[in-house]
Amino acid sequence: MSSIATVIPHFVGGARLEGTSDRFADVYDPSTGKVQAQVALASKAEVDAAIANAEAAQPAWAATNPQKRARVLNKFITLIYEHQQELAELLSSEHGKTVPDAKGDIQRGVEVAEFATGIAHLLKGEYTDAAGTGIDVYSMRQPLGVVAGITPFNFPAMIPLWKLAPAIAAGNAFILKPSERDPSVPLRLAELALEAGLPAGILNVINGDKEAVDAILDSEVIKAVGFVGSTPIAQYIYTRAAETGKRAQCFGGAKNHAIIMPDADLDEVVDALVGAAYGSAGERCMAISVAVPVGKETADRLIAALKPKVEALRIGAPTDPDVDYGPLVTQAAKDRVLEYIQIGQDEGAELVVDGREGKVEGDENGFYVAGTLFDHVKPEHRIYKEEIFGPALMVIRADDFEQALSFPSEHDYGNGAAIFTRDGHTAREFARRIDTGMIGINVPIPVPIAYHTFGGWKKSGFGDLNQHGPDSIRFYTKTKTVTQRWPKPAADGGEAAGGSHFVIPTMN
Repeated sequence: MSSIATVIPHFVGGARLEGTSDRFADVYDPSTGKVQAQVALASKAEVDAAIANAEAAQPAWAATNPQKRARVLNKFITLIYEHQQELAELLSSEHGKTVPDAKGDIQRGVEVAEFATGIAHLLKGEYTDAAGTGIDVYSMRQPLGVVAGITPFNFPAMIPLWKLAPAIAAGNAFILKPSERDPSVPLRLAELALEAGLPAGILNVINGDKEAVDAILDSEVIKAVGFVGSTPIAQYIYTRAAETGKRAQCFGGAKNHAIIMPDADLDEVVDALVGAAYGSAGERCMAISVAVPVGKETADRLIAALKPKVEALRIGAPTDPDVDYGPLVTQAAKDRVLEYIQIGQDEGAELVVDGREGKVEGDENGFYVAGTLFDHVKPEHRIYKEEIFGPALMVIRADDFEQALSFPSEHDYGNGAAIFTRDGHTAREFARRIDTGMIGINVPIPVPIAYHTFGGWKKSGFGDLNQHGPDSIRFYTKTKTVTQRWPKPAADGGEAAGGSHFVIPTMN
């Protein structure tokens, strides 16, 4: 039994379900450092029970025509907008991002749900009339059955919605295993989906740790799993999913670069970098963490302009409308960032702005790190090779465009990269040649809109199909192809059967 008054439960079969494992994890208020609740951690038996519930509910949902499923999603979206302030404040209280940023988190998730409301069109197959003599061929997309999503702490609304909305629209039942660090918003989303008319059991939320993850991976009922988190766990889930015959799309870490050409508008670049690097305390997989100015003059001008901007960043309680960003999610996350700052110093990078002493008056125990800026970072430095996931921007100087291009292309991670330039040819060469999955041209955070697809390359992404857009429908459905022939009966003047044929049919 938990010693904390507030215990966040699971959501199974259309109702909140208290945990029975007698295992709990602390949920913190990042701005004060205090435990505000505990969340129940599911046992394998609890996960299996949720999966069985989903398996029982799924056939009737799959048999519901896609237009009716879309209507449920439309009502769900309406309810999310009606509760957006409540959801944003709840998200902010557990994650630490500011309330306006939390609203953006919710909005980007809703946009994928809006895309999924077109499911009646998105599920349409192909048809070929008279592919052969008297033969037609057509295809249909059908749901996989029960699918799962394992989602991260840094976007507790957006990523669950990216996963569950297309999956449910396509006729699947969904098992959501959100982060145990900020589990309340996924729980509320499930309740709102039920209120919107989603049948009980189609969306189940199971809170847990590795035991719950392994139970999902071991299940023979679950046919696909989507994951967003760190690269080591992405690789683990992708490998384990393959062993049990599941589809998997697993997205890991990132080291996103922004190349600054000498002709770029420096004021625009600085504003873009500060927002992209330090927003949400840098806890974004698409945050710009590496600036690559081309040429010494560009680099010197960039550092001179960045330094006062970073020093002036305002940190504080996420409910304060005047702060730029709030705390990190946990003490462990803060300690990790502080350790990397020390590593960078020890490696010889120039610490231009040191954010380690960032404090908020009255909340000295909050998980705050002020803005940090490094210059003269080298490719061999750990702070360059590894993901820090905090409010730290590093500058690695390039002599020319070719060297600048090589940094993101040769990095282990390949999530996103951006370039700032006024030259169309340079931008085109960058877009064509860069070895990353998502590209920004004078756009600092190149997250595609909902009806395109989101996904990184190399160690940032594992699997052939990406998140949202048409890829999401392909991922959560299987294609069935029908070849049909309706010969005219011989009694009605049709040709008599011509006997058995032992040669493979061809278009000849």
